[in-house]
This record gives sequence, structure tokens and C-alpha cells, in this order.
Amino acid sequence: MTTRQGDGRRVGRSGGPRGRRTAFLLAVLAALTAFPAHAQGGLAIGTTVAPVVVPDLDDQPFDFATVLGRKPVVVQFWATWCTICEALMPAMRAAKAQFGDRVEFIGVNVTVNQTPARVRRYLEEHNPPFRNLYDRRGAAVRAFEAPATGFIAIVGADGKIAYTGSGPRQDIAAELRKVVR
Repeated sequence: MTTRQGDGRRVGRSGGPRGRRTAFLLAVLAALTAFPAHAQGGLAIGTTVAPVVVPDLDDQPFDFATVLGRKPVVVQFWATWCTICEALMPAMRAAKAQFGDRVEFIGVNVTVNQTPARVRRYLEEHNPPFRNLYDRRGAAVRAFEAPATGFIAIVGADGKIAYTGSGPRQDIAAELRKVVR
């Protein structure tokens, strides 16, 4: 079915660009919630993670090689609009409180429908327990083969993937206990 917008543009059922964007986001959200809490996704368990350089919000490079293979690392792929990411925040905070400096916590903002200003506001309001990177070019997403936001990868001190999961009910502290000595 085709209709005309108030400005005379012809649009289909989706309602034009805004409707297509909403439909796309709903499809992404449906795909994200389809993963069970400990679904395999991304790099396979036991895979050595190739170091990658990703900038922060100030465009300062962060080289994953500075932490990979030195101590365990938790990497969460997130966005300000991600409800799964919001649901994971208490588990991330609890894991950070329990493991402190023995584990590196990194948040990779995937930048889909994100601006640096929007991400800065979110970080100021919510103060997440991780170092934030702004993956504008998708380098970390490709390096970890992250399937979606709400995806978490835990890398052991040996530099190998020890855990991957998606969904709002991941027990990050339990998975970290397996790799923290």
C-alpha cells in the first residue's frame, strides 16, 4: 500500500525513512533477544584474540595489545539505546566490584545511531564500570566477531576467548571466577 506524506512524498507501509529505521531497530532488538543467556557467538572459545586499536571518544587510540595476554579482559559491545546492555549493567558493576583491577573492563560502543555527544551524555549520567571505546569503524566488532549489542566476550590472561554470550541474564562474575586466579 502506498500513501502520500503531508509533503507530497509517496511512502509505503513503513512510513518512509523513520518507519524503515524503526522497523530495522525492532528487527535488531528481536534478534538480540533471541539469543539465550549463554549463547555461543563471536569468536570460538579458545581462539586467540588478534589485537586491534580502537579510539575512545576523544579519538585517542586504545591498543588491545596493552591488556590482552596480560590479565583477563571483559569486553561488552553496547549502545545507549540497547535495553539488553542496560539490563547487564548491574552484573557488570558487581563483577567490577568483585574483581577490581585484576580484570580489565572495556565497553565498545558500536556507534549505530550514536553520536559522540549522545554517548558522552550517557556515560556522564550512568558512569558504567568500563573504559569506553567508540568503535566508529567497527574494528573491535570485526576482531571479536560481535554479533550484536549486549554481546560480552571474556578473554583469559592467556589472550584466548574463555566465554562469549548475549542476552540480559549473563552471570559475568561466575564466568570471571573461571579465569581469574
